[in-house]
Amino acid sequence: MAGVATTDETEVVTTRPAPEAKNKPKKQPQYVVIVENDDYHTFHYVIEVLQKICGHALEQAERLAAEVHNSGRAVVWQGSMEVAELKRDQIRSYGPDVYAQAPVTFPLGCYIEPLGG
Repeated sequence: MAGVATTDETEVVTTRPAPEAKNKPKKQPQYVVIVENDDYHTFHYVIEVLQKICGHALEQAERLAAEVHNSGRAVVWQGSMEVAELKRDQIRSYGPDVYAQAPVTFPLGCYIEPLGG
């Protein structure tokens, strides 16, 4: 409610402060984890990584592994930057591909980028 007080020739108007708008949490920007194809890591290894690190079911992991192979890369996970960084680091440090005929000790190619980037 506004009140009006008059003193001599000065008019003073008082109002209540506006109620604070509800603080809505800002949406975190989304990031994607992308796995890159190479000629060394086996399908079995990529599928295992996608199941254990990203939590994909076997069928989804197989589909994504085929996409990596056929397209050269695939988005394998989406979420907040912090978790995307963790997933990327876990994929990179998963260990050697023990299914390959020749030893493959370097990490699977993997990076993150902003969704839509």
